[in-house]
Amino acid sequence: MGRKRQPIQNVKIVAFGHKGTSIGKTPEGEAVLVEDAVPGDTVTYQPRRKKKGMKLGHVLELVEPSPHRVKPVCEHFDHCGGCSWQNLDYEEQCRQKEDIVASAVKRIGQLPNVEIRPIIKGDPELYYRNKLEYTFANRRWLTPEEISTDEVFDMRGLGFHKSGAFDKVIDLRECHLQKEPTNHVRNAIKEWAIENQLAFYNYRTHEGQLRNLIIRTTRKGEVMVILVVAKEDEELKKDFLRMMNASFPDIENLIWIVNTKKNDSLHDLDFEVLTGDGYITEELDGVKFKIGPKSFFQTNPYQAKRLFDEVKKATALKTDEVLYDLYCGVGSIGLFLAGNCEKVVGIEEVPEAIEDAMMNAELNGFENAYFHVGDVGKLLDRDFIGRHGRADVVVTDPPRAGMDPVVVETLKEARIPRIVYVSCNPSTQARDLKNLSEVYQVEYVQPVDMFPQTNHIEAVALLKLRS
Repeated sequence: MGRKRQPIQNVKIVAFGHKGTSIGKTPEGEAVLVEDAVPGDTVTYQPRRKKKGMKLGHVLELVEPSPHRVKPVCEHFDHCGGCSWQNLDYEEQCRQKEDIVASAVKRIGQLPNVEIRPIIKGDPELYYRNKLEYTFANRRWLTPEEISTDEVFDMRGLGFHKSGAFDKVIDLRECHLQKEPTNHVRNAIKEWAIENQLAFYNYRTHEGQLRNLIIRTTRKGEVMVILVVAKEDEELKKDFLRMMNASFPDIENLIWIVNTKKNDSLHDLDFEVLTGDGYITEELDGVKFKIGPKSFFQTNPYQAKRLFDEVKKATALKTDEVLYDLYCGVGSIGLFLAGNCEKVVGIEEVPEAIEDAMMNAELNGFENAYFHVGDVGKLLDRDFIGRHGRADVVVTDPPRAGMDPVVVETLKEARIPRIVYVSCNPSTQARDLKNLSEVYQVEYVQPVDMFPQTNHIEAVALLKLRS
C-alpha cells in the first residue's frame, strides 16, 4: 500500500480548472487540482493522486468560504454533478467564463490584443433546456447518509447516470434544467412503473424492460415524451398510452422506441408515433424548426436566439453574398441567415442532421439553402468551391475537437473575406484562431453563456481577411 498523502492547510482556490475541478495554490505557491471547491474558497486540501503532473484531491475542510458561494437550489447538487457551478453566484459564473475564454485566446491562441467582449448572460438561468434524457436503472446511487443507516432501500431509479458509475443513476425527485411538466411526467412514469412491477434496466447483465425516458419541449409549451424499452411489448405499450392519456391529456406527442442493443444510441433505431404528429415546432426569429424524436437541435433555445443574433451581426451578410455553413448540424444557423443572403451551402457528416436541415429548409420556403452530407475536411476542396461558388462568408461551428487541420488550411488558401467561428471549446477555438491568424485578423471574441450553472461556454469569433 502507498503512503497516505498528508493534508495541506490554507490552500486558496484561484480559478476553475477542467471538468468541474478548481485550481488551488498552496502557501508555497504549488498549483493543485481541487474537487468540490469554488474560486475564492480557502480550504484544507487532501491530495489523492497526480493527474497530468498536478496533484488532484478534495476538500477536507472548508476553512473560509468564497464570498461568491451560494446555496444550490437543487436537492441533488451534492451527488448529481450536472449543474456543477450551482453553488456559485451567477455573476461570478459569468466572470469566470469570460476569464476562461480570455485566457485561452491569450495563452493558447497567443493573441494578447484581441478584444474579449462581455459575456452574453443566460436568461433564464434555470429551466432553459428543451431536451432531457433520463435512464431507468435497477441500481441507484445511495447517498452517504443512506448508506450509514440500516434501512433497506428500493434500488430502482430514474434519473441521470452517476459519473464514474456506468450502471447507477441519481434517482431524481426534481430537476431545475427543464420547465414543467417535465418533473411531473418523470415522477408519474416512475410511479407507474413501480406500481406495475416493471423491470428497470440492468446495465451489467443487459436485462430489464424500461431503458430511457426522453422529454422534449418548446418555448411555446409543446411537449414530446419518448419511452425507450428493451423489447417490444404490445400490452405494455397500450398500458403506457392509457396512463399518459389519463394523467397528461394535454401532451399530444407520445413516442415508442425499442432498443435491443447494449448501447443507448437511438440514431439508428426506428420509432413509433403513438399519438400526435411525431414532431414539435420551435421558432427562432420567424424561422420554424420541426423537431422529431431523434432531431439534433440547440438545447437552450433562449440563448440559441441570442447566439444566432451575434452570428448574424458578425457575418454582416448582403443579399448577393454566398454563405458556407460548416459543421452545420441541422442547418439551424444557415437557415436563420438564409433570408439575408443569396445562397447558403451547408456541410455536415451526420446524415440524419442533413435530413432535418432539408426538411426545415422546405418548411420555411428557403429555396436558396443547399445541404451536403460528408466530412468537412474531405468535402471542402477546390472542386467543391468551384461547383458551389466561392463563399463571401463562412460560419464554422465544429465539435469540441475543433476544426480539422485540413479545413483550416483550405480556408487560409481560399482567402474568404469573413469567417465567423462558433465554438463550444475555448481551447480548440484558440488553437484554430492562432493558425488562421496567419491570414486573418481576429477582430473580437464574444462569449455566450449557453449553459448557466455549468462549466460549458460558447464563443463567437469574427475574423477578417488581412489586406
